[in-house]
Order: sequence, then C-alpha cells, then structure tokens
Amino acid sequence: METYLTILLFFLASLWPIYAVSNQVVAPPLMLAQQYIQGIDVNKYFVSEKLDGVRAYWDGQQLYTRSGQKISAPVWFLAALPKNRLDGELWLGRGRFDEVSGLVRRKKPKDADWADVRYMVYDLPDMVAPFYERLWVLRTLVAEQRKPWLKAVDQKKLNSEQELKDRLAQVVAGGGEGLMLRHARAYYQVNRSNDLLKLKPLYDAEATVLAHIPGEGKYHGMMGALLVRDSDGREFRLGTGFSDHERRYPPQIGSQVTFSFNGMTNSGLPRFARFLRQRLPE
Repeated sequence: METYLTILLFFLASLWPIYAVSNQVVAPPLMLAQQYIQGIDVNKYFVSEKLDGVRAYWDGQQLYTRSGQKISAPVWFLAALPKNRLDGELWLGRGRFDEVSGLVRRKKPKDADWADVRYMVYDLPDMVAPFYERLWVLRTLVAEQRKPWLKAVDQKKLNSEQELKDRLAQVVAGGGEGLMLRHARAYYQVNRSNDLLKLKPLYDAEATVLAHIPGEGKYHGMMGALLVRDSDGREFRLGTGFSDHERRYPPQIGSQVTFSFNGMTNSGLPRFARFLRQRLPE
C-alpha cells in the first residue's frame, strides 16, 4: 500500500508545472519538516546546517518559492541548473536572510546583485529512491555542472545524540540557525514528515496577525503587542522582539509573522513567544 501511495504522490508532483502555469499561484510539491524528536536514533539520519535562506524549488525550467511565486533570477544563473527537479535554498550566507529575500521579490534581477547568491540544493524530489541514494546522485549531478553558484549542501552521518548536540552548538556559535536531519532510508514525501526534522536552540513557527494591542508607558502611541493565531488555531500575544521602528509601523493585520518560543506551557500555548520577523510575500 505504501509503495502505491508513494508512486501516486510522485505522479501528482509531476503534474505540478501544468497547474502552476495558470494565473493561480500553486505551491510546489515540497517535503516539510517537523520539530526534532529527542531520543531518535541519530545514526539513521543525515545531518546538515539549517540555512537561513529562501526555499527554492527548481522544476527544470523555472525557480519557485515555497508558496509558488516565480523567482526572477538572471539567465546565466538558471542556465547552470540541470533539467532534474531540485529542492534547495537560495543563500547568501549566515545572517543574510533579509538580503536574499529582497532579491527574490524583485521582478527584474540585476546580475551584480546575484553574484554572491548560491543555490544550495539538498534533495531530488522526483527520484523514487531512499534518501541516501538520492544524495549520492545529487552530489554527482552538482559536480557535473561545475558552477560556483550551484552547491550540494554538506550532509553527513553522526553517531550519537551527543555528537548532534556538539554539532548544533558549533553551528550556532558560528552564527548559524540550527540543523536539519533527513532519514537515510526515507522517500521524498509531499507533506510534513518525521523523516525530515529541524533542530534549533529555539523553536520557531508562523502566525497570522489578528490585531494590534496599543502600547503603554514608553510605548504609548505605538504598538505594544500583536494578537496572533498560529496554524493550530491557538491565539496569543507577541509583545517582545520588536524594534521601535517595528512598533511604530507594525506588521499589517492579516500578514504572516515568524516567532520563536521555548516549548509549550501546560495550557498548550507557546512558552516565551518572541517576534522574529514579518514573513514578506515570497
């Protein structure tokens, strides 16, 4: 049954560009991550750095964001990409998300702006095989292209949870966000799966802005907090993490924001929820 389901998912994924050419924006068929599960057998996963870039899906002709928006990259940048569909991230380096996000939103790309952008690829969505086989083919495919802006993300096995913690500490100390774990024997799945995990010192999630709560004291006349609703329907306030500029010009009602938190409270709400950034349209 699982084999038939996998074949069906890949068939549906192959039809995606047909629907994406219409005026309606359709999200590409991507595998999405769950939060890290403590106590798993780390040795069964390949581990890589979680890049702070813009997720980009290559269908063999065009790059798309996670939400299905076309990415206007320079012709020379796209010419280096193979006909195989790729799952990866456009990346400028640690701590430079805002810059690469700005480039992606521009309708007319400038060559100079894209000179340092790297397409960091980590999977082959169409290949019906376990991840360890897809990874070997991916590395070979990227090496054959011989282009500095097309890179295979470094992914390797670790032997224990302690090695995983040490690797996380090393990445975070260097300014990185966290780690990604991909199960070596998992097939590519067009859903959110425990075969793809993210591990960060803090969890993060997205929420929709419902209202602006007026500020008091030194924040009088500005926004004091955002009332938001997350994907599970939980409503709560975000009152910290804002600059004064963001309090004067808060994210619009209906927009998406990213927040960090330290697990859940006994009542099921994010603990110590803190605003990170507004998620601009991709």
